[in-house]
Parts: sequence; structure tokens; C-alpha cells
Amino acid sequence: MLVTGSSGLIGSELVTFFDTRATAVLGIDNNTRADLFGSEGDTRWNLRRLKENTRHFHHHEIDIRDRSAVTALFKAQGPFDLIVHCAAQPSHDLAARRPLDDFDINAVGTVNMLEATRQHSPDAVFVFISTNKVYGDAPNELPVKELPTRWEYSRPEDFDGVSETMRIDRCMHSVFGCGKLAADVMTQEYGRYFGMRTVCLRGGCLTGPQHSGVELHGFLSYLVKANLQGITYKIYGYLGKQVRDNLHSYDVACLVEQIYRNPRKGEVYNMGGGRANSCSILEAFARVEALTGKPMRHEYVDQNRAGDHICYISNLSRLREHYPEWSVRRTLDNIFDETVRAWKEGH
Repeated sequence: MLVTGSSGLIGSELVTFFDTRATAVLGIDNNTRADLFGSEGDTRWNLRRLKENTRHFHHHEIDIRDRSAVTALFKAQGPFDLIVHCAAQPSHDLAARRPLDDFDINAVGTVNMLEATRQHSPDAVFVFISTNKVYGDAPNELPVKELPTRWEYSRPEDFDGVSETMRIDRCMHSVFGCGKLAADVMTQEYGRYFGMRTVCLRGGCLTGPQHSGVELHGFLSYLVKANLQGITYKIYGYLGKQVRDNLHSYDVACLVEQIYRNPRKGEVYNMGGGRANSCSILEAFARVEALTGKPMRHEYVDQNRAGDHICYISNLSRLREHYPEWSVRRTLDNIFDETVRAWKEGH
């Protein structure tokens, strides 16, 4: 197995999960997150944890933008059975400030991985961790109503959330969303045009205790960190009632295993916690305050983030139809409990 971004949230969960299932798990990570977000985004602590607690993990210090280095790894260590591409520049705000870096990492880096797979591991199952931001702000066209603590879909037909039929163009994406959309479409194309077993997983808010949350990325992780450390949390627009669904990294790993067992070609799925694991910022404040006993310091910025979603819940119907053995096992209560505990223990 090969995992890119192996020291990050999803990557490290996959390493741990498949360490007991695979004969070898190779990880690609060069701690670009520290360059993007500073010392608070550094993931070396997670790499040390993986090295200490795994048996079959092998770390490779490679930048996915380095095409020759990626190709050399595939030639030397492949062919691989399963490739999960998690490495990314994940921040909307940072992408606008560093658009070339964002596109090189998210779009070009993904093409580097796809082409190396096509040339040297053509039979591998290739899973790309995409994002719901490929839909841009088109989900905001779904009618909503205001409730005391959240925005909610107002039409019964939208109750289960956003499906894969949502359009991906003629809307504002953010620079980050555009780069990920390019990667998403190319991953589909390698599946459809070249017949490779590629799958795009369009994640909502993916979270878990191994998240190095910072203000620019990592909704729940950073929110918990801010509460425990007395940091003032900034709410950007929508009255703090914007809704996200949250999926634990362990559930992502379980889904990847199901995909590996029954792979498809050029497929796309929305992947999130669904309605049961959804919450608004205000609701998240209340949950974390109840767990820590500390008040949430916050300030309101009366300006929405460009391309931000008012209410986003992942419709999981198609995913569950194709992979009926998969389900969301970690509840929102589990996620908050683990995240609070992780920050209290210093990860």
C-alpha cells in the first residue's frame, strides 16, 4: 500500500489501519504543512508516533510535486496494490495567497501520482481524497431556513443533503476548490479513459484526534484547541449557524478498505458524516463547552468566506448503495470526546 500525506490526519489513520492488514505500507510526506501553516501545522509528532507504533510502515521524504522522485519510488518499490492520495494544500484562505503552490500541490501533484500509477502500477486501486469544495458555492442555491442554532434545508427533498448530481461549474469555488476540482476530474478521467480503478471521495469535514488543526484549516480540531487554550475563535458570516457534517478518519479508513475489496473505475462519491453527524459552529461551541467547562471566546466577522457553504450535509445514498457494508461508526459525541482528549493530552 502507498499513502501520500501519510503524516496528516487521514494519511496517518490509513497507515495505522492498514499496518495490521498489509504486508507493507509506504508513506510519502515531506511536512509541507509546516511550511503552509507554521510550527502549529507541523506533523513531525505524528510521524514519530507512526514509527513507534507500526510494524510495516516505511516513510519516504518525497514532495509529490517532484515528478522524478515520485516516479523513482514507483519503479523501486512498486507495483502497489492500493494507493490512497491524501496529500494536499487544504486551506481556502492560503490558496488565495499562494495560488501557484496550491495548484502545483493539489492539481499537478495529483497528475504526477496518477501517471506514475498508470505507468508502473496500472492494476492498483487508486483512491483520491477529494473535497466537497469541487461543487463551489452551488450548494448554497438549495433553499434554507433559519433555526435558532443552524441553517436548515427548507425543502423535504433536500433533507438528506447534497448528492453527486450537484453541478461542478458556473459557480465560485475558491482557488483551493478549483485546484481540487482539476485533480478530481483528472482522477475520474484516468479511470474512464485509461480503464484504471480510480475513485474520488468528496469529503465534507474530515476530522479526528490526529488532526493538527490551525485557524486556516481543521474546523473541529482548531475549535477545540481554541477553547482549551483560550484563543479567540473568529466566526466568518452566516451568524455562526453554517452547518457541516463531520466524519472521523477511522470511518474513512474503513471505507477505503471496502473500496479496495470491490473497486470501481472512474467513480465519485460524496463522503461525510451525514445528517446524524452534522453541526453548526454555534452547536459545536455548546458541545465543547459542555465537555471542557470552559467558555468559548469568539468574535463575529460580518463577512462570509468566499465560496463558503451555508449548509452542507453529504448525501450518502449512492455510497451506501455501492458499499452497503460501510456505515458511519464514530458518532459526533465520539468525535468531540476524542478531540478534546487529544488536545488535553497534547496529541
